Amino acid sequence: MSEKKFYLKPNVVFEPLVDRWYAWSHLISPATTAMNVLGRHLSIIDSFIMAPSIHVEAVANPKMKGGPFMDIPAEKLEAVKQLKAETLSRQEEVIQFAKAVKELDKLLAAEATGFGLEALYEKVPSLLKGLVELYYDRNNNADFRFFESLLYKSKFYNKSAQSMAFWITDNDHRPFCLSTPRLDDAHVLHLPIPFEHPGIDALAKMKRTPQTISYIRDILKIAPEQEALFNSFFTETPPPAYKKYTGDKIRMRYFGHACILVETKDVSILVDPLVSYYGYDSDLEHFSDADLPDVIDYVLITHNHQDHVLFETLLPLRHKIKNLIVPRTCSGKLEDPDLKLMFNNVGFNNVVAIDEMETIEFADTAITGLPFTGEHSDLCILTKACYLVQISDFKLLFLADSRIVESALYKHIHRQTGDVDVMFLGMECDGAPLTWLYGPLLTKKITREQDGSRRLAGSDCSKGMALVDIFKPKEAYVYAMGMEPWLEFISSIQYTDESNPIIQSNRLVKLCQEKGMIAERLYGEKELLYERKENLVAAQ
Repeated sequence: MSEKKFYLKPNVVFEPLVDRWYAWSHLISPATTAMNVLGRHLSIIDSFIMAPSIHVEAVANPKMKGGPFMDIPAEKLEAVKQLKAETLSRQEEVIQFAKAVKELDKLLAAEATGFGLEALYEKVPSLLKGLVELYYDRNNNADFRFFESLLYKSKFYNKSAQSMAFWITDNDHRPFCLSTPRLDDAHVLHLPIPFEHPGIDALAKMKRTPQTISYIRDILKIAPEQEALFNSFFTETPPPAYKKYTGDKIRMRYFGHACILVETKDVSILVDPLVSYYGYDSDLEHFSDADLPDVIDYVLITHNHQDHVLFETLLPLRHKIKNLIVPRTCSGKLEDPDLKLMFNNVGFNNVVAIDEMETIEFADTAITGLPFTGEHSDLCILTKACYLVQISDFKLLFLADSRIVESALYKHIHRQTGDVDVMFLGMECDGAPLTWLYGPLLTKKITREQDGSRRLAGSDCSKGMALVDIFKPKEAYVYAMGMEPWLEFISSIQYTDESNPIIQSNRLVKLCQEKGMIAERLYGEKELLYERKENLVAAQ
């Protein structure tokens, strides 16, 4: 008798971890991982060990959400101490690497005074020798770049620190991911497998294609003591059948935050996949992974922030993605990891890096990478791109978290693109300060005033309207606001009607409507159908 086949339940969480911390993009690249282990993880761990009660009080205060406080009960102190010991042991060389980066920064600040740098190579810390190039910018400021591809081949890319946690969820509530590690839990299956492991793809496929439990158990090497929990992840009940879009129009579906699916009967394009992935009842209507096609032709990544590059969504989708489009960079700068290298090293073998104003054409569709300014705290980050998607003569413009700091740039772009039909713009216009995200990468402290002036901020109303006036869309949608409940653990955003981003985006929507445009701030889900030729819209 043949063995029964089962489906993976729709509410099984795929959580990627590094040293038991939520695996966002700066925990993949070897250099940024090292700096975060030393400057973020161990710092938060030491703070908790010193005063657990302070962390307990802080996470109970909504005003402190998103701060460096573990959302862990004080009685878990011994488990946190154990996590520290394991981190110090497993990541000993990585921690030394981070210390060497700080040492090199100080060396350049003290001894690179505008004269030739060749003699300083002898003083580069031994761990970094052969992995860095020293240089001056045009104003005689010294810096260094990594040969990042070599870092991935070195002992500093520690795949043994990667793992996956799986559990069943029925809600969106989780601790803030940048400050709380995942400790052992009887309801969580923890597997010490790297992110490139084929078992992740095999398990994800079982959401739609049934397989025997013994088949997937063997691939993932489930231990006998783990079998009862593992078996609880499966069901004989098939999911609702996916209905492929076969209409003659262009269909746009908003999945929340900056995640947009554009489909025709011939092609599917998914922008910034951050999907409410888990099928469970919710007060907020929303699309989930059950609404994604079996094959996604192109996935577009706009920039390297944790709410736009989400491995929790991307790893289970990996088997569906034909082409992954990322902004091109090979700067080697610590603060600007190469996304193509990153994805290649976690099992994506179909990554295409796109330059500014470069176009990828296929069938009747073209995807063009556009310049992206702002939202990166005035750091020289090259790994960012807006996208123009043109299907037949219909144009959709995805501006992500762009902040228009110089309107002349977008006027130059408009001369090449012309007017657009639909524009999507992020308006989280307050933003966190520089150190909230990039703090562990800094060697030299900056003042509170400097930190507060350099924000991870998108456009306000005036800057957004400048973009509207340049591109003259027929429809304008505010998105990427971090408002949906499944975003809170990654963004820590909680708005009220008095929040500045809400006020600013309300103004923009009203001004657009007064100009005769269709305008809305997106939330939850939205579906629109567009004609290919006449550029007419019918809202569902």
